[in-house]
Amino acid sequence: MRELVLKCVKFMRKSGKYNSYKGNVGKVAKNRLSRRFSTPIPLQKLVTDITEFKYLDEEKLYLNPIIDLYNEEIITYETKKRPTLDLVMEPLMDTIEIIKNHAAYRTSIHSDQGWHYEHNQWVRTLKENRVFQSMSRKATCPDNTSMENFFGILKQEMY
Repeated sequence: MRELVLKCVKFMRKSGKYNSYKGNVGKVAKNRLSRRFSTPIPLQKLVTDITEFKYLDEEKLYLNPIIDLYNEEIITYETKKRPTLDLVMEPLMDTIEIIKNHAAYRTSIHSDQGWHYEHNQWVRTLKENRVFQSMSRKATCPDNTSMENFFGILKQEMY
């Protein structure tokens, strides 16, 4: 392919890699999942993260899904044009309602160390609703590989 100067367009990056890390905004939670991504119990282990999509040349859209590792189903999600705290809080509140009505065991929500997930409001909401917080180690995407795989497949299909 190099000799013919051919490029594979299927796997070219068309969206920027979104990084929400802003240093230590709050307390970093313990990694409760420790790369154990399977569970036989619905709503026991959930994962979340934010990704960025570019469209119409320079416009951006941010997606924040919450996925149940029991069946890798999206429970809730939010999209916004700016990565504000509401991007993560709105799906969290929806998820908490689902947990209250349907969870048989205490739930853990796993994320990266982005500022949204260290924010006081996020941490307090989890504690008030008896949801364990779990975080990946800094710059260690395999700690949240289920979410990263989902984003990778989604972007391949979109672009």
